[in-house]
Amino acid sequence: MKKIAIATLGCKVNQYDSAVIRESLGDAEYNFVPFSRKADIYIINTCTVTKKADYQSRQLIRRSHRLNPCARIIVTGCYAQRAPQEIKEIPGVDHTVAVGDVRRIISLIDTPPRREPPPIITGNAATFPEKTRAFLKVQDGCNSRCSYCIIPYTRGRSKSCGPEETIKRILRLVAFGYREIVLTGIHLGSYGWDLKPRTTLANLIKSIENQGISTRIRLSSIEPTEFTDDLIDVIVSSAIVCNHLHIPLQSGDNEILKRMRRPYDRLFFKELVERLVSAIPDLNIGVDVIAGFPGETEESFKNTVDLIEGVPTCYLHVFPYSRRPGTPAADFPDQVGSKTIRERSKILRRLGNRKRQDYYTRFLGKRLSILVEAKRDVSTGRLKGFSRNYIPVLVNGWDNMVNREIRIKVTKVQEGNVFGALESG
Repeated sequence: MKKIAIATLGCKVNQYDSAVIRESLGDAEYNFVPFSRKADIYIINTCTVTKKADYQSRQLIRRSHRLNPCARIIVTGCYAQRAPQEIKEIPGVDHTVAVGDVRRIISLIDTPPRREPPPIITGNAATFPEKTRAFLKVQDGCNSRCSYCIIPYTRGRSKSCGPEETIKRILRLVAFGYREIVLTGIHLGSYGWDLKPRTTLANLIKSIENQGISTRIRLSSIEPTEFTDDLIDVIVSSAIVCNHLHIPLQSGDNEILKRMRRPYDRLFFKELVERLVSAIPDLNIGVDVIAGFPGETEESFKNTVDLIEGVPTCYLHVFPYSRRPGTPAADFPDQVGSKTIRERSKILRRLGNRKRQDYYTRFLGKRLSILVEAKRDVSTGRLKGFSRNYIPVLVNGWDNMVNREIRIKVTKVQEGNVFGALESG
């Protein structure tokens, strides 16, 4: 049996794509090994959202070549889509494969191919090794053209998986024992706009709810302008959708938002967050923000900090601006210096850590239901689980609690860690 190792960089969509690749290959015919081990074939699913992601992708390629100079190395994902020739020049690379081309990957491993897998948007992954949460990609691609983003050029226009097929996949994941399913997409809020008849994410959630399942549904990132009244009402009334949302802000300065080609202003974002927090109990809102976009002055950066300080968001994903060749922003004047970008990123990360700590502290002495993960926490040896509002809790318990939703009481919040005790009775 050939030994295959798969490494994945980037977003949940990439994680889902890798799961489809693995499942299409089949466990019975291949021996899948950790990426740190010697393998016959290495598949690297890359990201290109920043220069750092490109660098990390190249590192993984070189690491696999060192582990086995004779191995076949196949590179796919967004970086491979954007710069295939650049990747081919790295020693050891045998093939670059376009995003979503599972057939091509299998044909490079099996000659001739033993099966005909579907494209990734219609591919079906039902197993996620060592995970208690399953990812389900229901949408791919993006029709927006934010001036800093390379992803629409690598993944193409928005495309959605039909509602009936999506429901089938959800029921399959439930049958496999997953207690939480994360709906993912590059532009999740645009789900269904390309389908005939046209539908929406809100309608999809209603259809899932009608299946009568108890499995938790978590939504990945949704753009601010895509929170329609219908979608908000569905989230508020749902018994299975988690009270946790991730909303890209990118900047809190109106002029920078215009330069980014973001279709909202700071007041719109502020009012949206306040409305969501008012409507959904204990809601945890995470935010994406870019530090050092071209033209970002001290004043516009301060506007971003002030907005984040003033709205009830709970954590930040901070992205130092990364110049992506082929995007409009790469050619903008007044690029911000790398030192300034690093300094602003540190300020935002400190702010994010403080807001996260403040949010966690609100739950001291309160009770939460957590879904216990498959792996124990390395430093404490305790079980780790996530609440519906995405609070990671460490608790003493037994292995038979894995993949169960258990009730705990939050007893301590210390240095970003949340500790709990099993609820008696």
